[in-house]
Amino acid sequence: MIKLITSVFLFFLVLSSQAQDFSTLWQGYFSFYNIKDVAIGDNKVYGASENAIFTFDLSSDEIETITTIEGLSGETISTIAYSQAYETLLIGYENGLIEIVSGPENEILSVVDILDKQTIPPNLKRINHFNVFDGLAYVSTDFGISVYNLERLEFGDSYFIGNGGSQITVNQTTVLNNAIYAACGNNNAIKRAELSNSNLIDYQQWQTLGNGSFLSVESVGNRLYAIQSNRVIYEISNGGFTALFTYSNLPLDAKAVNKNLIITTESNVYVYNSSFGTLATATLQSELNTKFTAATVIENHIYIGTSSIGMLKTNLSNPTAYEVIGPEGPLMNDAFKIEAGNDNLWVTYGDYTVEYNPYPLRNFGLSHLVEGNWINTPFSSLLAAQNLNYVAVNPFKPSQVFISACQQGILELNDDVPTVLYNQNNSGLETIAANDPSIRQTGSQFDRNGLLWTLTCRVDKPLKSYNPSTGQWRGYSFSEIIQDPINDEFGFGDLVIDRNGTKWMASYKKGVIGYTENGNKIRYLNSEEQNMPDNIVSAVAIDNNNQLWIGTRKGLRVLYNTGNFFDAPNPSVKEIIVLDDGIPQELLSNQFITDIKVDGSNNKWIGTLDAGVFYFSPDGQQTIYHFTTKNSPLPSNSIKDISIDAQNGKVYIATTKGLVSFSSGGSKPEEELSSAFVYPNPVRPEYDILGASNLNDINKGVKIRGITENVNIKITDIEGNLVAEAQSRVNLRAARSSYNFAIDGGTAIWNGKNLANNIVASGVYLILISDLDSFETKVLKLLIIR
Repeated sequence: MIKLITSVFLFFLVLSSQAQDFSTLWQGYFSFYNIKDVAIGDNKVYGASENAIFTFDLSSDEIETITTIEGLSGETISTIAYSQAYETLLIGYENGLIEIVSGPENEILSVVDILDKQTIPPNLKRINHFNVFDGLAYVSTDFGISVYNLERLEFGDSYFIGNGGSQITVNQTTVLNNAIYAACGNNNAIKRAELSNSNLIDYQQWQTLGNGSFLSVESVGNRLYAIQSNRVIYEISNGGFTALFTYSNLPLDAKAVNKNLIITTESNVYVYNSSFGTLATATLQSELNTKFTAATVIENHIYIGTSSIGMLKTNLSNPTAYEVIGPEGPLMNDAFKIEAGNDNLWVTYGDYTVEYNPYPLRNFGLSHLVEGNWINTPFSSLLAAQNLNYVAVNPFKPSQVFISACQQGILELNDDVPTVLYNQNNSGLETIAANDPSIRQTGSQFDRNGLLWTLTCRVDKPLKSYNPSTGQWRGYSFSEIIQDPINDEFGFGDLVIDRNGTKWMASYKKGVIGYTENGNKIRYLNSEEQNMPDNIVSAVAIDNNNQLWIGTRKGLRVLYNTGNFFDAPNPSVKEIIVLDDGIPQELLSNQFITDIKVDGSNNKWIGTLDAGVFYFSPDGQQTIYHFTTKNSPLPSNSIKDISIDAQNGKVYIATTKGLVSFSSGGSKPEEELSSAFVYPNPVRPEYDILGASNLNDINKGVKIRGITENVNIKITDIEGNLVAEAQSRVNLRAARSSYNFAIDGGTAIWNGKNLANNIVASGVYLILISDLDSFETKVLKLLIIR
């Protein structure tokens, strides 16, 4: 049952850095379901997922996470180990990086020696195992063994122990009777050497025991055990091998913990004493629908990592009932599309190629973050809808959600329950052909009237509308520009609707397509004569000035006059030219742009295939931020999708290795001023938020939220003396001018300085808000205590 609750000397230079904590502005949403390794230490169980760590406190049952937000790299974890003597967690990565987590604040030290070592091929840098002994960590890698001093935090020698001092894979090491044993792959058997030998960099000092490839070697008490790739576990004594047992599945993990030997296969965990007597066997139950990955034992409990449901806890004396342990999170790290709004976030994992080919089909579930809690719906509950991608939330009924399935049609959910799968039999959707039942559904978007617009690839009428209130479907033909829908156009991605009702679509061959039902007009831009850098458009976005921003595989373009698009004789797009050290340059030239989103202040968020995320001012002339893995918690520079919650200004960023959000501090303007408020109020000395020169730091300054689109705000003291003033579209937070008071969409930010650039004194201040369009006014009071 399940209860949810070499002969060549190699000395590494010390190359390390202290990781930065980004938790003030960033938040991570990582998946902890695929556990790579587990470890115990400091009265905690550590679980390593793909690129993050969680801890389970054995005394309090509290769960904490360590992610890129706290300073982890976001790279793919291969192994972990805990040093009780140094109270540190060692994390090894597939690319050779090592990170050391220590102290109550989980300070993170990044050790990049192996990662940056050019004499080692990149494919041989994987960290396979840590063996901590006598203050040293023997690091097993795909090139050999490196020794890391935990006291001095530096590397010493590296041992290349293959024939002739060649680099060979070492999967694991152990120490017994002052001798080190190494389990080697590629038929390199077991290697042994005396630790007292000061010349272990000489491969000839290493003795070869047995033959074949070995997965692991562990000492338990005064016994030595090794597992060969033939699934047989041996006891090694005086150089001889005695076969003890053959496992039905290949052992994935072997650990010696508190004089116990724990062997993990995908379906069983075996716990032995030092004499290889069986203490317990935990067997995978069919209803769990997962695989075991690693295990450890402490306090009469077995903690087992799995491939898809996190960590399991079971009783050592009776391992039949399982308890699921781990933090909440999305189903997977590799999200495909995300949709945010009203403190909700939807995440899909469907994917398709750049040519809109959905194969291989992906039977993945769906994730929904609501009020801080994750609702994960497995594929088995999704009415067989595969390759889920774009999400459209009904603006008049937020509990009703439509998700494109690039094979079956559109999946409708109500209150998180899959209700209807729309296909060729019960809707206006079309299959590719009569003998091909594939409905390649992609971009979807609701218009301001509550009509759902959606795109189907490679059919006669690719653009469809659906009225959820009446159930009426309509299809719109693109035959004027696409005569052969199978071969003339492979597919469509993003779909956006401007203030005139024009539908703008990203396509594979036709570039960007514009369509309006008013006169049934259709036109496209995809040629060099129209200044398009590429005919493959990967992203489109309409900004607050009704301008169309276009992302391609080879750069960025803007269509400024969207209103005249269908009537202009020769419409064309423009590149954005910026000055780089006084030299004119094209903005994002030749960058593969994956997504474009516009926030409440008309600033642009642009994701790229391999260069992270850019945050630009409304005209693109100023780069407010450029986030990468080096200066932010982004776990990858490969951006899949971006979505902005207009109500609170939170920007969600989906990468190939995880999902994070950034609190930009802006928000969507309101229709009226009735809900406007100021915070914090009162401003107390301990807040320490006044006087900051950078209004982009949302942890500083006084915020006025809930304002309308076009306002003037004056701040006066109680006697009516003007202290500060800002106006929408003039005093922009992203402007080059260093404003003390600025307006960002539906939020104004004041750093507490007056017109003389001094921090104001204690007292009561009046905030006078005037809507310049409707003439509505509102007065707020603010108390500052210094």
